[in-house]
Amino acid sequence: MSVDRTLPLIVAAPLFGAALLVGAGRRLPRSAAEVLGCLFAAGTAALALYASAGTPSSTARPLEWLGGWRPHGGAGVGIVLVGDRIGLGLATLVSLLVVAALAYAWRYFDEPPRRHAGSFPALVLLFQAGMCGFALAGDLFNAFVFFELMGVVAYALTGYRVEEARAVQGALVFGVVNSLGAYTTLLGIGLLYARTGELGLAQIGSALDAHPGGPDALVVAAFVLVAAGLLVKAAAVPFHFWLADAHAVAPTPVCMLMSGVMVELGVYGIARVYWTVFAGPGGIPAPDAHRALLALGVLTAVLGAVMCGLQRHLKRLLAYSTVAHTGLFLIGLAVLTPEGLGGVALYVLAHAGVKAALFACVGILLDRFGSVDEPELHGKGRQLPWVGVLFGTGGLALAGLPPFGTALGKAVTEEAVGGWATALFVVVSAVTGGAVLRAGARVFLGLGPVPGSGAAASPPAGAADAETTGKAEEPETRGGRLSRAPVSMLAVPTALLAGALAVGLVPGLRTGIGRAADAFTDHAGYLAAVLHGRATEPAATPPPHWTTAGVLWGLVATALAVGGALLAVRRPLGAEPARWTTPLRRLHSGHMGDYVAWFLAGVTLLGVLVV
Repeated sequence: MSVDRTLPLIVAAPLFGAALLVGAGRRLPRSAAEVLGCLFAAGTAALALYASAGTPSSTARPLEWLGGWRPHGGAGVGIVLVGDRIGLGLATLVSLLVVAALAYAWRYFDEPPRRHAGSFPALVLLFQAGMCGFALAGDLFNAFVFFELMGVVAYALTGYRVEEARAVQGALVFGVVNSLGAYTTLLGIGLLYARTGELGLAQIGSALDAHPGGPDALVVAAFVLVAAGLLVKAAAVPFHFWLADAHAVAPTPVCMLMSGVMVELGVYGIARVYWTVFAGPGGIPAPDAHRALLALGVLTAVLGAVMCGLQRHLKRLLAYSTVAHTGLFLIGLAVLTPEGLGGVALYVLAHAGVKAALFACVGILLDRFGSVDEPELHGKGRQLPWVGVLFGTGGLALAGLPPFGTALGKAVTEEAVGGWATALFVVVSAVTGGAVLRAGARVFLGLGPVPGSGAAASPPAGAADAETTGKAEEPETRGGRLSRAPVSMLAVPTALLAGALAVGLVPGLRTGIGRAADAFTDHAGYLAAVLHGRATEPAATPPPHWTTAGVLWGLVATALAVGGALLAVRRPLGAEPARWTTPLRRLHSGHMGDYVAWFLAGVTLLGVLVV
């Protein structure tokens, strides 16, 4: 089978699996439903790997016009899937993480309601289909459809434990904020259609290129609206408020997918839309796009790192770490070069494994002790030594310890951005990694003062309610708390961290990503391949590689993270947080109206930065 014909199957396979589980799941025992879910997810991963390996070169762009609806005279109404190496790589990453999440969730939840054994794996397969479809979509409207399929299913998965009020509230915040993002994206697509009469990414880019001289107000507005919707999914500040609320209540396997790949797909969407549609002479000038992405990236990285360091709820801590690293990804994209994109691609690939592994470890703590509250778990993790090793390793990898792929991606991106950004990358990585190591030192090593009953029982100043502590959580596994961690729950984070390490060690992987980044940023080459079937060779740039400076900065960030963690554990757990943090805590109030107001403010800020 050709790679072109494989592209629709990457989307159709999980959709068919979900339909089968919904239809037959009423008659299947739970074990059979879970086996089917894993088989369809693994089959999709195999298809994505085959397509990626079968692509003749890193610069090739296999594509399939569904139903044979090819464009005529440069115009078309058909749906096209484009399988360049970056898109196929993301589809592969999505599928492998879905397999990991389903394996981790094996017989995980309380027994599902009668005749609903297939509901959870079916939802996860729909989630996989939406993410794979978005990674491969070659037209803007269907990319939006896949993106919203992903969002709607994520909303359902966040509130999967619907019997809990907090799960419903977190899912509602997620749904409202992401729906606002969907509305802005759809409005932006409508503006582009009004201007060009096209919905295909290549066709829109070609139509805008036919009118050089810079964008008018309509094109600028379209870019701002489409980008705002993508930035909501990416959890960039000030569109990020939903993320921590959703992660605090979502099942652990869902958190693994949301922080591991869903947020990163928002970043991918920004890159895809800019380079295929707006990078030409009629699109957004590079200095304007650079200014907007850089400003939002810096704001996101700094605020995410500060909020990460303030958390005691372990899921919220990891969620804000995701926000901080999203900021670093946006800064890497802001340079608008293949080197920057290549570094971000490596960073995303390794970060997905590390973050999913950390959430898996937190899930084991939740199901063993009924809590994700750092003070309440003080010293209890000694009963789970291997989980402690994995958690500490994840913290070091997050800080940028060579030779993990996170360190390589960070180093390559730092070099591409240059200047003061190196210091920002080091500090943000040190703060987020240090927060994880601080929690690990308290939970698994019992370091620091033993919390008194009063200190552990009262939430920190400025917290909206006791939910922010992570105490008295209901275990997610059937039968209540685990007496020991199952082998499957330990094997998954081990494999994920091994994968993150391999990203930094396999030379062929980083060389391939470098060539794929060259092709991804070739605006004219994408248009020629999709519209006219002509393959072009982009200008080659040096592939991502380890440098002495990159290794040294990675070691510095790791040392700062370890030192910061050791200093932080000496602080009494009942101590009041610094006064300057109170406004930040109040900013993250949990009130829907506040988040909607900040969403509107974010759209306005993005417009100001682009103009």
